[in-house]
Amino acid sequence: MAEDRVIDGRGLMPPEPMELTLTALDTLPDGEELLLLLYCEPQPLYGILKQNGYTHRSQTRPDGTVEVRIRKA
Repeated sequence: MAEDRVIDGRGLMPPEPMELTLTALDTLPDGEELLLLLYCEPQPLYGILKQNGYTHRSQTRPDGTVEVRIRKA
């Protein structure tokens, strides 16, 4: 299995994390996962993901980082 692609958006200002995520998803091979790291839930992104055929799982790490794992549905 390939290594996860990671976007660390914790130090970036909106909308840069979303833009980077959508660009990365354009080249994400089937079966691979994109890991997005943020300081808050990217609620606007979730609707876009669903509309474009992606699923996501999110969880909050002990340090407060929100970890969002995205893959093609």
